[in-house]
Amino acid sequence: MSELIALNAGKNHELTPREVVRELDRYIIGQDEAKRAVAIALRNRYRRAQLPKEMRDEIYPKNILMIGPTGVGKTEIARRLAKLVEAPFIKVEATKFTEVGYVGRDVESIIRDLAENAVRMVKDEHTARVKTRAQVLAEDRLISLLLHPLKKENSGNNPLDILLGRAKQQPEPTEEEKEEIGRKREEVRQQLRSGQLENQELEIEVEEAAPQLEVGGASISLGDMMGGMMPKRTKMRHVKVKEAREILIQEESQKLIDEDAVKEEAIRRCEQSGIVFLDEIDKIAGRSSGSGPDVSREGVQRDILPIVEGSTVNTKYGPVRTDFMLFIGAGAFHVAKVDDLIPELQGRFPVRVYLKSLTQEDFVSILTKTDNAITRQYTALLEVDKVHLTFDEDALNEIARIAMLSNEMGEDIGARRLHAVFEELLEDVSFNAGGDNMPDVYLTISADYVKEHLKTAKEIDMRRYIL
Repeated sequence: MSELIALNAGKNHELTPREVVRELDRYIIGQDEAKRAVAIALRNRYRRAQLPKEMRDEIYPKNILMIGPTGVGKTEIARRLAKLVEAPFIKVEATKFTEVGYVGRDVESIIRDLAENAVRMVKDEHTARVKTRAQVLAEDRLISLLLHPLKKENSGNNPLDILLGRAKQQPEPTEEEKEEIGRKREEVRQQLRSGQLENQELEIEVEEAAPQLEVGGASISLGDMMGGMMPKRTKMRHVKVKEAREILIQEESQKLIDEDAVKEEAIRRCEQSGIVFLDEIDKIAGRSSGSGPDVSREGVQRDILPIVEGSTVNTKYGPVRTDFMLFIGAGAFHVAKVDDLIPELQGRFPVRVYLKSLTQEDFVSILTKTDNAITRQYTALLEVDKVHLTFDEDALNEIARIAMLSNEMGEDIGARRLHAVFEELLEDVSFNAGGDNMPDVYLTISADYVKEHLKTAKEIDMRRYIL
């Protein structure tokens, strides 16, 4: 039973496919085929986790290949899916990797990076669990530091006396002294909790980070390489109470966390719930002709193949199996075709979904219906400088029309075109807003305002007359 719970670790693991799609609809417009595919893949993980171990080990995830132009939601679908169930997730560009023997990164680093993400995620969860206890311990240490600041001078003991246990011992305080100390500590505690001492400065001793060694684009701690044999170095920091509190809470949290339990849970979650998003997979499609870049392209595919098929990768946290991870490949496949991938790799992505280019109606929905709509983002940003924006319905339709036509006449960059349009539309407002003497300004963006402030709109109108 405990094993089933471990397999189901994460949030909302019992979401039905319909509920998953409903959640994805909050952030991504359209692309129903892709949403359904990832929702089914997610539910199948839960179904698999409920089966007996013998049957469970025979069922492998059905990897997904998303085919569609840039900016239509491929990456966002995978990222939101992982966030929804709190699964370890990593997005990698397939073009970063090259065949063994060429300059580039080793494909096994994908799984090492995924393991790092899983450890960070689990550690954050464990830290949240012990936060209350850590806050109490940190407060006690902070009170001690305020009452008895650290002294840099030597205590006068001979190092040899310390080793032989002959160091001078401080006399035990009397009962009256203990009562006085307790009273002072309680006074300081009340001052801390009321915020009276937040800006008071004090010195604390913190551990110095171990030296980092850069290897193949990744940082490796020399302390980890030496197996913890190197003595930990400390340094004195002069900080305010509010900063010292956060430092001490972090230190106490680390002491309360079981590092071995974190690593075990992270590896388990990485193996059973990990999602690897391989973007730009079409850029490594190509058959070998004996020379040229295609040699490396096919080599990358053959290097990626064992990871997708299922293998064991050694990480600093222990071996990690990739057999039950979900791999989502994505690419535009404008030049190369899916059939240009080697057959073995094609077979490892049995579920293929096609994402469509965005229409004007899609752009309007992106601007009005999503939880992270760009209109809401810019409204919130400019409200900081007392500029209150509202958008007319006609203005949103005009922005959507311009974004769609810009994609048609230029490079189709999908929803990312909206960012370019909004930056141009609100450039003057963003530049002039701000300052202590700035009054509250209420600005309504109308269709006429859009046409007047967007050079792109004028260029599109002029092209109507070019034969």
